[in-house]
Amino acid sequence: MFILKVMVSKGINSVNKMEYIVASCLLSTLFSVTAMADTFLGRGRVVMEGSIIETACAIEMSSREQVIEMITVPASQIAHDGQGIAKPFVIRLINCTLPRFDPTMPDWQAFRVTFDGLKDGALLGIEGEAQGVGLQIKDQSGNIALPGVAMPLAELSSGDKLLQYTVNLLPNHQILRAGEYRSTVRFKMDYY
Repeated sequence: MFILKVMVSKGINSVNKMEYIVASCLLSTLFSVTAMADTFLGRGRVVMEGSIIETACAIEMSSREQVIEMITVPASQIAHDGQGIAKPFVIRLINCTLPRFDPTMPDWQAFRVTFDGLKDGALLGIEGEAQGVGLQIKDQSGNIALPGVAMPLAELSSGDKLLQYTVNLLPNHQILRAGEYRSTVRFKMDYY
């Protein structure tokens, strides 16, 4: 808020001068505030990123970033059964095409998926209060994903493809402690 205090004298000339000064100050203040509003409030910025790559398939948007809510499991069950309860998840490949952009190159025939994250031996590590467990990912054929190691080659076909996996809690041979946990797992696709 801007407050302007003006003292007016009793003479006619000085009143007219003061009114002129007050009017000038008020108008210049209004114009500068309006100009600042246009300058600072009417702008925005959108940053866009992307890449153009030669790939056999696109990954459906809902498959790119997923949040998987694991089932709450008693520590005694993990100790007794040697695992938690498996939770399924999928990666959906869409618009797969076998011919390459460069016609001199052979068609796409296969792909591999690699899962990576915090490593805990052969398991994907967790963070949080819980201890003594890690995550294990398996594909629909029972192949186990080792952190940072590509899974076996799988055949590629045209169209859409649904890759089915399960994630499960397994003991990591440390002392088991109950509590909340979280983990971030990245995956990448390689085409051949």
